[in-house]
Amino acid sequence: MSSIASIRQSSASELAALLAAPEQARPLLLDVREPWEFETCRIPGSVHIPMREVPARYHEIDPGRTVVVVCHHGVRSMQVAMFLAYQGFEQVVNLHGGIDAWSRQVDASVPTY
Repeated sequence: MSSIASIRQSSASELAALLAAPEQARPLLLDVREPWEFETCRIPGSVHIPMREVPARYHEIDPGRTVVVVCHHGVRSMQVAMFLAYQGFEQVVNLHGGIDAWSRQVDASVPTY
């Protein structure tokens, strides 16, 4: 089982570099925001499972894949990352600063709110 202390943090620019690297296996981007937030903006390719649904739906996520958890600023995503680590996921990453950091540092076309 993964230790909660071992949850990695990724900056938006680190995630962008990872997503752009052709030799890397693409991580699963798990967006845990509310539906209205996901409709407002998202990182292309993200899978949406609202935080409140994760305990009932985490079995839909491949535990062998790197999972980058995304929310608005990185707080809810860290809680979900800790939950997934507790469930035995070993490759969980929290997007530090969330979608807000992504918009400000990587892709200004993604609206802020």
